[in-house]
Amino acid sequence: MIRDEQRPQMDRRRFLAAGAVGLAGWTGGAVVSRAEESARLPFDNGDRPLVKYPQKRPLLRHTARPPQLETPFPVFNEGLLTPNDAFFVRYHLAGSPPPRTVLDPETFRLQVRGTVKEPLTLGLGELKRRFETVEVVAVNQCSGNSRGFFQPRVPGGQSGNGNMGCARWRGVRLADVLKASSLLPQSKQVLFDGLDRPLVASVPDFVKALEVDQALDPDVVLAWEMNGEPLPWLNGYPLRLVVPGHYGTYWVKHLHSIQVVDATFSGFWMNPAYRIPDDPCAHVAPGSTPKRTVPIERFNVRSFLTSHLDGERVSPAGQGVTLRGIAFDGGSGIRDVTVSTDGGRTWTTARLGADLGRYAFREWTLDWRPGSGGSAQVLVRATNRLGQSQPLDPLWNPAGYMRNVVERTILSL
Repeated sequence: MIRDEQRPQMDRRRFLAAGAVGLAGWTGGAVVSRAEESARLPFDNGDRPLVKYPQKRPLLRHTARPPQLETPFPVFNEGLLTPNDAFFVRYHLAGSPPPRTVLDPETFRLQVRGTVKEPLTLGLGELKRRFETVEVVAVNQCSGNSRGFFQPRVPGGQSGNGNMGCARWRGVRLADVLKASSLLPQSKQVLFDGLDRPLVASVPDFVKALEVDQALDPDVVLAWEMNGEPLPWLNGYPLRLVVPGHYGTYWVKHLHSIQVVDATFSGFWMNPAYRIPDDPCAHVAPGSTPKRTVPIERFNVRSFLTSHLDGERVSPAGQGVTLRGIAFDGGSGIRDVTVSTDGGRTWTTARLGADLGRYAFREWTLDWRPGSGGSAQVLVRATNRLGQSQPLDPLWNPAGYMRNVVERTILSL
């Protein structure tokens, strides 16, 4: 029986700053406060400190260098848009994030070069003046979100279900910028590089690639704003790539270089990193190795209960309660969410809430009158408009990617 897959058990002690550590040389003098408060994610080695970084409330810290910070799951019951100060943080290189001193918006420049007729060098002001401003509400989810629940265990960051978030992103279409540079006919892929850097030459720089057709998708955005404010420093300030429906590995932060190339890019972070089994469900038998792999791309379907904690006691017998949660997928849109309160024996269709767009969290609610005594096992399953849904049993792959099993929450009656 799975216990509390959705939230850390929060220590109720009041948060106290227990000290400050200057991260000289890589944060530009920023200060990180260590907290007395901590959390335990419900798997082996699940203890995590809650640490407050610049522009962030206390988040679950997995690693300090580079910073990897997870959103405590109760945040997702605050609303469909994840607050900037609670949004998860994921970096790959020890020289991350870049010092704020090199991110001056007055001197920042975006370069577009490669197999183009018109190479471009654009400041933020010119980017905003020259191209149409657009917005998209979209979920950013780490490829390894929920990796800590994989059995058998796999290497990599052991996160719970909080390496995701939904925000309103504002910027310009990547397609408009690429069209202004006039792609040459032989163009095949577009490469993206941020200002974060490895500390030693033997570590490959974090560079990602999209096929030209993907890069020209009008939903892909070069964003400078998040939920009505400038991007937080730890979420890509001053400019990041937003690739709705695709895993966060493609959402390059601190973006400063776009290079169009005429061949398939084979850099480390495309191959061998961020690959999944070449299988419709991206899985293999536990403990085995896939024969063929492909780059990870779009989200699969996911849904969660957000209104109640695992082990929580619901209202007294005979009184109604509203179950609430979220669902999302890679852009097809959520068709329905069904909920079982009896461990999967029967299912009821929930009400869907406001539609903020096909890439956003979709709220669902269900009115329920629980019985008395014992417990209830609540299961949540979403289906998208393509008919794709979630498995009742977890699927496995050696990288710990794309977990989307039907979530189970035990409530006391």
